[in-house]
Amino acid sequence: MTIETLHHCSRRAALGGLAALPAAACAPTLVAPAASPKLDAKGSLDSIARSGGRRFGTAVAHGIGNENSGSVANTKYAELVKSECGLVVPENAMKWQAIRPSPDRYDFSQMDTIVRWAKANDMDVRGHVLLWHRPEWFPDWLNTYDFGTSPASEAGHILSEHIRLVTERYADTIVSHDVVNEAIDHGTNRPIETSLSRAMGSPEAVMDLAFHSARENLPNAQLVYNDYMSWEPAHSSHMTAVLRLLEGFKKRGTPVDALGIQSHIEIMEVDPVTGVSPYREREWRKFLDEVTGMGYRLLITEFDVKDKALPADIATRDRLVAEYTRRYFDVMMDYDSMLDDILVWGMVDQYNWLQYFDPSKRADGLEVRGTPYSSDYQAKPMREALAQALKRT
Repeated sequence: MTIETLHHCSRRAALGGLAALPAAACAPTLVAPAASPKLDAKGSLDSIARSGGRRFGTAVAHGIGNENSGSVANTKYAELVKSECGLVVPENAMKWQAIRPSPDRYDFSQMDTIVRWAKANDMDVRGHVLLWHRPEWFPDWLNTYDFGTSPASEAGHILSEHIRLVTERYADTIVSHDVVNEAIDHGTNRPIETSLSRAMGSPEAVMDLAFHSARENLPNAQLVYNDYMSWEPAHSSHMTAVLRLLEGFKKRGTPVDALGIQSHIEIMEVDPVTGVSPYREREWRKFLDEVTGMGYRLLITEFDVKDKALPADIATRDRLVAEYTRRYFDVMMDYDSMLDDILVWGMVDQYNWLQYFDPSKRADGLEVRGTPYSSDYQAKPMREALAQALKRT
């Protein structure tokens, strides 16, 4: 994937000065590569996506020590990914817990495994994530770190140095990064406090520095704020909080180019009229209008479907999951001119995170069927719903 910038982006002279450029001034336009995408008999999801100027991909694991996973070390899974996708994103291998086991030690072995595999198979890579701003996803050492007599300076150094080392290592590979992930508390709908934010004075100060550091090291990359707001009624307050956060970025000149919409859409109850989950299309469109109206581009970064409230019958369940997928993408593809990459969070049910995420587990104990392929690697109706949606562009 190549990057073309709409405007010239000057490098910021020093992090300490925080001389901010408006995000729009550095907003890249993603352009599909000229090379022909991989094709199968019917056309891969990636080939269909690229005909509309975007990429289709999935999360993958590294597989070191566990080949029986949705990983590049699992030959059968890797072949499916190669046949359908042109883009991969590390599920966990780039998070702080994996990369930075201690303040002065980095371990890139897991992420390097994914990057080597992707390059060997002519696949692109997205970055996830430079800062997951939640204490439960910080390494233990960072939650208890003594920032000394100059806490803001020390915390800023730890964060900016981490981002510099990670982005420089993969600068020739990754041109779109989730810089900050899930910084809004779903209960309070306020930015989350962490050891870094307490040292630096506010969550906003941490996030701003993360984006400025990423821009300093990757002047032409797409920098993304990634979060899990959605169109179900339970997410309406979170949507409002994300809008406030994006407005703040814009006012402060924080170099954020796009909103990553995780799109873990959910059927936790059933609307008797539609047979799928209650959802608020009008409110969701208003949210997307406001986001794009501020100049932010959109990505679908982690798509899957929680089928908790659907009947046990597989044929019925798969049909309704596909129907809910269709309805969601009918809306999202209306934003074609602002929508970039589309990724699912795993291609095969067996390895999808929803199988072990308690709020999503089914009461009957059956496997969640929330990905395009079943655990025996058979394409499901969701796969066809995605293909048809991608053809709309």
